[in-house]
Amino acid sequence: MEWLASPEAWIALSTLIALEIVLGIDNIIFISILVARLPVEQRDRARKLGIGLAMLSRLLLLFALSWVMGLTTDLFTVMGEGISGRDLILVGGGLFLLLKSTHEIHNSFEIDEEAAGAGVAVATFGSVLAQIAVLDIVFSLDSVITAVGMVDQISIMVIAVVVSVLVMLLASKSIAEFVDANPTIKMLALAFLILIGVTLIAEGFDVHVPKGYIYFAMAFSVSVEMLNIRLRKRKQTLKLQKKIG
Repeated sequence: MEWLASPEAWIALSTLIALEIVLGIDNIIFISILVARLPVEQRDRARKLGIGLAMLSRLLLLFALSWVMGLTTDLFTVMGEGISGRDLILVGGGLFLLLKSTHEIHNSFEIDEEAAGAGVAVATFGSVLAQIAVLDIVFSLDSVITAVGMVDQISIMVIAVVVSVLVMLLASKSIAEFVDANPTIKMLALAFLILIGVTLIAEGFDVHVPKGYIYFAMAFSVSVEMLNIRLRKRKQTLKLQKKIG
């Protein structure tokens, strides 16, 4: 714990916590989307368990650090490109995000069937947790790779992961309620996950995509959507005032 006396280490810790929280927001949103398919009384419990699984998967990968870093050795070659274990995980995780996001977007258009209330399959608690567990592993890999690239001390990585997950736990319910109240945010989040999936697949084939571009695109899209939400609320308020007047 010699790093406690180092200002650079504290700066690295603060930066890493911020990055872990940013990476965790996507996880929270997808967990909220999956949990929304459960009965209302089970959602809060599933959400907390899902975030707990997120912290566990991150910590397990951190403590298996040597194994994660050793996945860079090429296992085989495809069209002259070496494919390592890490590449397979990134490509597999990216494909999972693409398939799951596309499926959720398709389900979002099944409004009439859901409104009818007949024949609609409600997800089971166990199946949702299983999907969250798989998703957590995908996001944990990105999180761990980010941590490994920034700091050398495993203790700093563990502290950053625990703090970020605690923030996720405190904010998860409010984020979930906001997403449920604004369906367009859910669609935007699913579009983000498709973007992340494509990025993971590209990284798996050694095509580096600067994370700054991804985060800027997300921030810009969210800013535009926040303006749209504010505009819709303002229009609703004006309509209500006209009716009352």
